[in-house]
Amino acid sequence: MGVIYLPRKNDNYVYEILTVLAEKAEPLGSGQLSQSMHLKGFNVSEATVGRILSQLDKKNMTEKLGFQGRIITNWGREELVRMQNLQELRRFGNQFIEILESLKEKDLLDILTARKAIERELARLAALYSTEAEIKLLETVLLEQQELSVRKQLTAEHDVKFHKTIASAGKNKVLAAALDLIRHDAKLSPILEYIRTQVGGELVVGHSEIVKAIKLRDPDQAERAMIQHIESLILDVKRYWSIAKI
Repeated sequence: MGVIYLPRKNDNYVYEILTVLAEKAEPLGSGQLSQSMHLKGFNVSEATVGRILSQLDKKNMTEKLGFQGRIITNWGREELVRMQNLQELRRFGNQFIEILESLKEKDLLDILTARKAIERELARLAALYSTEAEIKLLETVLLEQQELSVRKQLTAEHDVKFHKTIASAGKNKVLAAALDLIRHDAKLSPILEYIRTQVGGELVVGHSEIVKAIKLRDPDQAERAMIQHIESLILDVKRYWSIAKI
């Protein structure tokens, strides 16, 4: 199983310094930043903070305003968002490594195979019976998921919403209930998203093709798109386990 490495100490310092600067409207000096970090449990000297700030100035992430102190730049804010996303992914990875270690590859493959059998039909039905409001909702969920994906943020919650919307749009309560039974939404979607982040896959691409087919009211195309989407998940699961065994 892959190892999730924790950030180096200096990375933590940079993250906290940028976070404090982003929260404050006024410039802050090394002493003020050092005190703020002490309150958060970081044992870092004013001199160390000063050295880090000099490095951040050179990288255009902070700007020195004379004797007033430093402010965070727009580039610094962008870097802070990137670091926040990275920390979130690390927490995400550590949390689900434990779950993954308790699962067998066949468990996930069995669930995905069952999902393929049910969701291919739900996609067909959604293309035939979805309302304009349901199609709009699918497009909204897809757009939000694409925006999160671009920012490297987690999209598991939107994945659940996307597939539930298709199940509802299919107007078949028996199939929708069967899907709810096997999806295990509380942990399956985030587990699959974690696996895809490890092997470089993307949920959003498959979802886009499904929405396109449903919007065209083409049940055959919708079914094919759903099959391709879930088969790509199956391939990612197999790829993840082959890497994990190395």
